[in-house]
Amino acid sequence: MAMTQAARDRRASGQSVISLSVGEPDFATPPHILEAAARAMADGHTGYTAADGIAELKHAITAKFARDNGLTYTPAQINVSPGGKAVLWNALAVTVGPGDEVIIPAPCWVSYPDMVKLTGATPIILQGGTDFKITAKQLEAAITPATRWLMLNSPSNPTGAVYSAVELSALADVLRRHPNVMVLSDDIYEALVFGDAKFATMACVAPDLIDRTLTMNGVSKAYAMTGFRIGYGAGPEWLISAMRKFIGQTTSNPSSISQWASVAALNGPQDFLGGWRSQYVARGKAMTAALNAAGLPCVVPDGAFYVFADCRAVMAAKGFETDADLAMAILNEAGVATVPGSAFYAPGHLRLSYAASIEEITQACSNIAEFCAK
Repeated sequence: MAMTQAARDRRASGQSVISLSVGEPDFATPPHILEAAARAMADGHTGYTAADGIAELKHAITAKFARDNGLTYTPAQINVSPGGKAVLWNALAVTVGPGDEVIIPAPCWVSYPDMVKLTGATPIILQGGTDFKITAKQLEAAITPATRWLMLNSPSNPTGAVYSAVELSALADVLRRHPNVMVLSDDIYEALVFGDAKFATMACVAPDLIDRTLTMNGVSKAYAMTGFRIGYGAGPEWLISAMRKFIGQTTSNPSSISQWASVAALNGPQDFLGGWRSQYVARGKAMTAALNAAGLPCVVPDGAFYVFADCRAVMAAKGFETDADLAMAILNEAGVATVPGSAFYAPGHLRLSYAASIEEITQACSNIAEFCAK
């Protein structure tokens, strides 16, 4: 957010900038979704709704889980919140506090640890290997009697790493030995899995753990609906009930108009997603090739729309002490906004989003290459 604002400020002062910092699809929200939003307003659906979502959206969500994941939920097991971030916060807020621990594999999304800290609980950061994923052995060693949650994000923000069904099964074997630990599965990038990688989620891989798994998803990334602010979660009824009480005393219901638009997104045509994925694949390959040539080692991600590049050699060559200093220099001198890896608990890296046009990506990478070559 800070780097995106810095890019806006630069533009406002008349300077050119290409923003590769924001995790937001550059595609337009599909027309049938916009039409559903307009229809909701015309039909008078502009008042309060149930605190955690209208029945129509909950039914659409249960249908989505059955269709895409082979998971069976009832509407009583569904929470709808104002964004995926709110689903995560609501779940943590009603389950953990001082003395509790939450295991978070890193590199991780910037908000996870701070959400845990806001409850008074302690985030336990586990650094992934060269593939940016943790192992069952690491998980086993990190669990204590105070552990309450394992937070998993696959595909990952910021790395694009995807946990396979086999890898999730190995983690599930560990969790079976520790019934005090629940799983918070952040699947927000489910629709963005590329190449030979296959999406898998813990509730599907380990159905015996479904009663202690909260599966979070949303419409933001898949349907280019970031501003609609609709996230949803599926989990055991006792947890969903507690989250409903909590949201009733905090934010209350998500936007009624956005909820009806989300019904159209989940129930409507899905064929356009394949075309979007193809464009993301081409962009990711172009970006990784250009960055590797510029001296910023990275791999083609299996999912999401981020490249996580190793910038330690460039930092050393140019005398930058931190990746944040390097990111700011790239913004000021190359006119490209990126995000430093230290924000994701992975210093010495840069996250670049390829949710931008191929023309912008080509120009941005050319600017960065010129900067690195100076």
